[in-house]
Amino acid sequence: MPKYNKVVLAYSGGLDTSIIIPWLKENYGCEVIAVSGNVGQADELEGLEEKAIKTGASKIYIEDLQDEFVENYIFPTLKAGAVYENKYLLGTSFARPVIAKRMVEIAKAEGADAICHGCTGKGNDQVRFELAIKAFAPNMPIIAPWRIWDIKSREEEIEYAERHQIPLKINRETNYSKDKNLWHLSHEGLDLEDPSNEPKYREILEMGVSPEEAPDKPVYITLSFEKGIPVALNGEKMKGADMIKALNQIGGANGIGLTDLVENRLVGMKSRGVYETPGGTILYHAHEVLESICLDKATQHYKQQVSLKFADLVYDGQWYTPLREALSAFVDQTQETVTGEVKLKLYKGNLINAGVTSPHSLYSEEIATFGEDDVYDQTDSAGFINLFGLPIKVKALLDEKKIK
Repeated sequence: MPKYNKVVLAYSGGLDTSIIIPWLKENYGCEVIAVSGNVGQADELEGLEEKAIKTGASKIYIEDLQDEFVENYIFPTLKAGAVYENKYLLGTSFARPVIAKRMVEIAKAEGADAICHGCTGKGNDQVRFELAIKAFAPNMPIIAPWRIWDIKSREEEIEYAERHQIPLKINRETNYSKDKNLWHLSHEGLDLEDPSNEPKYREILEMGVSPEEAPDKPVYITLSFEKGIPVALNGEKMKGADMIKALNQIGGANGIGLTDLVENRLVGMKSRGVYETPGGTILYHAHEVLESICLDKATQHYKQQVSLKFADLVYDGQWYTPLREALSAFVDQTQETVTGEVKLKLYKGNLINAGVTSPHSLYSEEIATFGEDDVYDQTDSAGFINLFGLPIKVKALLDEKKIK
């Protein structure tokens, strides 16, 4: 093992990072400084400081990153309409860059020799953390215990914790791998590793209920946007973090935002996870509805292509790259007119459109009407169709000659 005097650890207090503190001290003889980024994991932060110190950390930073997380990572991704593989709203993916950035800042301030994370060698997070660290401290050594220690499973981690008398909030029966922040909660492992198993929603859900357990009564909400950013809920102005939390409660209670998917990890394997993203699902839907009346066809369709690439960049940990920044600049330009209000009906897991308005709406009832109008000459369409269909006609005439 190389010699390090002081190591900064990305610390959540979960199974992995709880045992990493004593492991680092045993194997490197180093001082361990724990850093926890508060990105809205709420109750998971309770008792974190006491636990970190008791398990061997010399100091712990608990940094409130919620507003930065929402404004600089969530909202740019929302405006892009970025969804990974049509379902995943990137809840874990865009939380890593903001945490890693703060870790580097603290590591530099503390004069640390290395940064450590608890990500497994099979997962995406190792890439997300390490690419972000390289962006701000390109020469900083990175310790990834899962790639070098003798522990092979979460069961062995629990055994290690028991031997070292490290308190855990889980046991072998509830040993799901979870990631929680104000945007989502993910569940992986145990019975979910078999895609043929239906998720045990009653046992695992924390942010809401399943659609069948939601009230048999619709709930209406109105969201206001300014340049693609949600600014008010039911007429009440809110900052981003507060709005997401409020929508999580409303959406969760109505069974909104449950996703069960098998996704393609960056490292090459497929993995199965269940995601709870009630507020995020509502915001994505409302934003898309508003864009449908504010963006012209060419921009809207091209932005869909950009959204796919944007999602890949976020998922693959490439937030701090020139391409992501360039795509965000394009997205910001498209959002200049995405201002207005969207009314939605929430009912048993469904999001039903109930009205949309915008001062920049490109929808013209006068032109689109099935009734009589004085602005659209229907005879113009004949010439348009003749020109638009000319290649088809030419090809058909050629085929007729070949047959003869």
